[in-house]
Amino acid sequence: MNRAQSEKLFAEALKYIPGGVNSPVRAFRAVGGNPFFVNSAGGCKLRDVDGNELIDYVLTWGPAILGHAHPKIIAAVKAAADHGTSFGIPNPYEVTMARMICELVPGVQKVRMTNSGTEACMSAIRLARGFTRRDKIIKFDGCYHGHADSLLVRAGSGALTFGQPDSAGVPAAFTQHTIVLPYNDFEAVTAAFAANRDQIAGIIIEPVPGNAGLYLPRPGYLEFLREITASHGALLIFDEVMTGFRLASGGAQERFKITPDLSCFGKVIGGGLPVGAFGGRAEIMDYLAPLGPVYQAGTLSGNPLAMAAGIANLEALRATNAYDQLEKLGEQLAAGMRAAAKAAGVAVQFNSCGSMFCGYFTDSPVHNLADAMKSDRERFKKFFHGMLDGGVYLAPSQFESGFLSTAHTAADIEKTVQTAASVFRTL
Repeated sequence: MNRAQSEKLFAEALKYIPGGVNSPVRAFRAVGGNPFFVNSAGGCKLRDVDGNELIDYVLTWGPAILGHAHPKIIAAVKAAADHGTSFGIPNPYEVTMARMICELVPGVQKVRMTNSGTEACMSAIRLARGFTRRDKIIKFDGCYHGHADSLLVRAGSGALTFGQPDSAGVPAAFTQHTIVLPYNDFEAVTAAFAANRDQIAGIIIEPVPGNAGLYLPRPGYLEFLREITASHGALLIFDEVMTGFRLASGGAQERFKITPDLSCFGKVIGGGLPVGAFGGRAEIMDYLAPLGPVYQAGTLSGNPLAMAAGIANLEALRATNAYDQLEKLGEQLAAGMRAAAKAAGVAVQFNSCGSMFCGYFTDSPVHNLADAMKSDRERFKKFFHGMLDGGVYLAPSQFESGFLSTAHTAADIEKTVQTAASVFRTL
């Protein structure tokens, strides 16, 4: 596949942008080689600057649930832009978006818009601490909640020890109140509450982690977290930046029938534009300034272009049988990939949930980060490049989720499975 123009652009980008990219995973460091540059996108297809067309399963990391350049979203953004790009004062789109989120998501009575998922998670944790008047937060291995300092932390030598920073520039003191536990481990959570009685403000969790590939909660796990936080006066925070409005119209909390105290959103509600939000019970949300003592602000929060795009996205989802369609596509892809791997004699754990998926090159089930780390990453690199050369773009990392859109068709899935079957036979 010719990528001469992409190579030329990347060489120039390296001169002016650290690593040549504006987000690290785009650099292809996990899979080798250099990234390609996209010239345009439509439906489920990307077209790079060299004229290559690819079936896209990254979908701008989740937001393009209707596919790229959906006509209703494009029209909504153009119409909003005709009236101005930003006002710094309330606009009607904000009210419409807030009402839609509150109507659709079981656990949200009030919501505050932000500019990114990172900002939403950071703000939700600050609010949880302010509301409970406690400092400590529990998070889980493999769950990513943005690059706020206190969340860039990994597990220490034991499940109950304080974590150490995952990034240079983050003082250890910033993470001393973050407790990192293994995902899907009931006993570790129980022990953490016992060891930190009346000190834990809340638990933040991706109900379906999509930042270490993809794995699902064990039966009863989310129910257990709901019960133990409630019994200890702590808050349960669902990070639904990926799963919100993707796994169901009300997100993972609707799918699993669990109502958290606070929820964080992004991706789909921006329709491809930068946006985030966090919301929850009214009594908690009213602790935010200007009503309460917890400060949170954003000059571009509720930006009219982002709100218009997000509203169009949610309206289009609500007006169709989108989720039934996505479920069927997800089932077709999962069944096809498992069958293709089995026929080639390649050990693959293909995890999926609705329109999210990930394949791990291991013969052991994947339920948490430790399981995910057993995947053969060298084999994944070969698989990634084989698929890319065959016209299929997957996330350039073993530890990222893939996504489906309503623009994908059964024929796209069949082509993807056939390509994978060919690549599996070379591994």
